[in-house]
Amino acid sequence: MPRTTETASFKFNHTMIRIRDPKLSLPFYLDTLGMDLLAEQNMGDFTLYFLGYDHDGISKPSTGDKARARFNREGVLELTHNHGTESDPNFQGYACGNTDPGRGFGHIAITVDNIEAACARFEQLGVPFRKRLTDGRMKHIAFLLDPDGYWVEIVPCALTL
Repeated sequence: MPRTTETASFKFNHTMIRIRDPKLSLPFYLDTLGMDLLAEQNMGDFTLYFLGYDHDGISKPSTGDKARARFNREGVLELTHNHGTESDPNFQGYACGNTDPGRGFGHIAITVDNIEAACARFEQLGVPFRKRLTDGRMKHIAFLLDPDGYWVEIVPCALTL
């Protein structure tokens, strides 16, 4: 169905996943995957971290401009940290969505220019893989595991299915 006048301005803004410990998750997404922290918002008993690739330079403006810009773009990953989970010995973790119970959510995906070089870098950094390029039938994609067990698909920028 084509877009209508009523939906012409709609954008897919963000996806949210819960994390146990931002001291583990933020370095994974910022340093390992190269995302930028677009905004951070402490809400009292939880903190929101908005991440994305800053190809348009929106992480450089003032804090107020960054906060406004994070909702006027596409491709944002929101990490939600419920305070206390990082130190709770009884915390069971979050469902990654790829196993029962809790099957539903599958993965996020990151495109890269050179998938072999990217995967070699991830190997060198000790990032856990769910699927390496050499595994299975699909030799052109890989899956990493983030600190909470969520799957991160790595795909080449030009992919033919």
